[in-house]
Amino acid sequence: MRHFSGLLVGLVMTAALLFGGGWAVQEAGTDAVALSGESNPRTWVVLGVMAGIGLLFGLVVAGRVSPLATFVPSMVLLSWNVVYALDARRAAGLIADVVSLHPALAPAGRGVAPLLAGGVYALLGVALFVPVLMPSRWSGRVREDDGYERSNDEGYY
Repeated sequence: MRHFSGLLVGLVMTAALLFGGGWAVQEAGTDAVALSGESNPRTWVVLGVMAGIGLLFGLVVAGRVSPLATFVPSMVLLSWNVVYALDARRAAGLIADVVSLHPALAPAGRGVAPLLAGGVYALLGVALFVPVLMPSRWSGRVREDDGYERSNDEGYY
């Protein structure tokens, strides 16, 4: 059951990195004026999405849910980077142009391309793969048992 929940967390993490990260990068935009002193609610939403993805990333990497929670997104990101290294045109063809889930996620496809080309997904893929290599992540929690029976007699030595 632990690994099944890890698989589900991994799928959520993959969607958050691809759709949420792509949307946030596209909405932040390269034409935004940095340090202009002005902020609008859209800027706060984008920063909140980025912070939420970072928080989810940290919890998945540091938590002990299951190694599948980090293995699934790491394999998606690393395999996509291998395709990009071998054939950039084919990797760009895997980016969704029109998202059928919701019109608000349509900019996510345009925001994924700079993350893939800039190597951000390679960096995140390696960072997500490192916890998979730890043997302690694959074993269940050890229950401490000292071998003595527990008695209900509290007052006796």
